[in-house]
Amino acid sequence: MRGSLMKNVRLFAWIGAVVMAAMIVFSLLTGDFAAEGSILMGMVWGQMSLVDLYVGFLLFYLWIWYREKSPIAKFVWFIVLMTTGSLATALYILYVSYQSKTKEEFFFGKNA
Repeated sequence: MRGSLMKNVRLFAWIGAVVMAAMIVFSLLTGDFAAEGSILMGMVWGQMSLVDLYVGFLLFYLWIWYREKSPIAKFVWFIVLMTTGSLATALYILYVSYQSKTKEEFFFGKNA
């Protein structure tokens, strides 16, 4: 798909993917997931933040579910999204932006 809109979408998705991948690697190498996660889950705002994130992931997944025809693709993207979060969001946006020929196909997939 051509045009400045898609160039901007791809630019922001690439930036998001690189930043998220770098932060995931950094966090895995330097943090203590269990100990720090336990502290966060011990706080009301830590719980609220997690609920907020996963509601957002599920809402984004509705778009994936609508666009994708294959049950396997739907399942794989669900697992990837729930485990890598915004990294998966950026990767999916990149995937569909390079796959789509029109704005309608970008948003609606084969339903366009």
